[in-house]
Amino acid sequence: MNTTIRPAEPRDVPRMLELVRELALFERAPDEVTVTEQHMLDAGFGQDPVWFGWVAEGPVDSYSLSVERGGTGGGPDNKQPTPGLRRDDNPILGMAICYTRYSTWKGRYLYLEDIVVTRAARGQGIGERLFRTCVEHAVAEGFHGMRWQVLDWNTDAIRFYKRFGAEVSAGWLNGDLSAEQMKALPGQA
Repeated sequence: MNTTIRPAEPRDVPRMLELVRELALFERAPDEVTVTEQHMLDAGFGQDPVWFGWVAEGPVDSYSLSVERGGTGGGPDNKQPTPGLRRDDNPILGMAICYTRYSTWKGRYLYLEDIVVTRAARGQGIGERLFRTCVEHAVAEGFHGMRWQVLDWNTDAIRFYKRFGAEVSAGWLNGDLSAEQMKALPGQA
């Protein structure tokens, strides 16, 4: 497959948001995506961008236009369209979104927020190319390293990262406060 990796552009945001939703569905949290297309556009390409990234685009063969629905059977009656994929163009098949993170102990890190390859295009090396593009950026910018999160049950992703020699640790726990929780704290206006 002839896939091109290029920097993300504003015109890519609608398809990138579809990929975010596809990832959320895979991670068993489809209702957790609340970001809008406009917010994602502003956050990446507005006056004060906080994220940057790359997209993988390439041709789609007729088989990739559909994904198996699951269940019994097989064959053409058991398929459904893959969102964002059309035969008449080179759609975005994957993406990587990053931002700069600062460690008071080490300095600047590249934080890989999400790397997603649409289900119909997996197994073709697109994820590896996106990951390597992130690594190349971190090296070129002189970052101390690169960090990301992976769910402990996502054994395929863990195996993917370990292929690169990455350490995946369970030593840190994530802390979160929602906007509503922050507003509800005593002393908040």
